[in-house]
Formats: sequence, structure tokens, C-alpha cells
Amino acid sequence: MKGILVGAAIGYVLGAKAGRERYDQIVRLWHRFTANPTVRKTAAQAKDKAFEAAVQAKDLATDAAEKAAEKAPWRHQEETNGKIATPPVTPRK
Repeated sequence: MKGILVGAAIGYVLGAKAGRERYDQIVRLWHRFTANPTVRKTAAQAKDKAFEAAVQAKDLATDAAEKAAEKAPWRHQEETNGKIATPPVTPRK
């Protein structure tokens, strides 16, 4: 956390010294960069791959949670009133 704050402070100081003209120049370069068709295509591909990875991660997490729930000790206890008996919740310290 300290590293982020130090980095932000350094960026602020350097930005303040560079002035408004340099800031405007950087903004223009950024807009030109992001308007480039190759950059836009690559960004869209990266977004699609990230979405696919997120879906796969969600599926893997769901499967792992289901397997863990099946192995849970209270799953093998007898049912009480039609419901599976669960262990009492103990508060965390």
C-alpha cells in the first residue's frame, strides 16, 4: 500500500512540474494510441480471452466447491426432519 502511495506522490510531483502543456501532449498521444485499429483489435481480443478465463475459473471454483461439500463431514450425518444436519457455527476470533 505504501508503494502505491509513494508512486502516486512521485507521479503527482513530476506531473505538476511538467505542467499543463505536457499533460495535454500525453492525453493527445493516449487518444491517438487508443484510436489505433490494431490496438483496439488487440484490446478486444484480450477482453474476450479474459472473459473466457473468468468463465473457466468460475466453473472450476463451482466444481471444487461441490466436491468439497460432498466430502464435508456433516454431509454424511443422518437427516433431521428432512434436512441434513449441519454442525453448529462457531464464531471466528
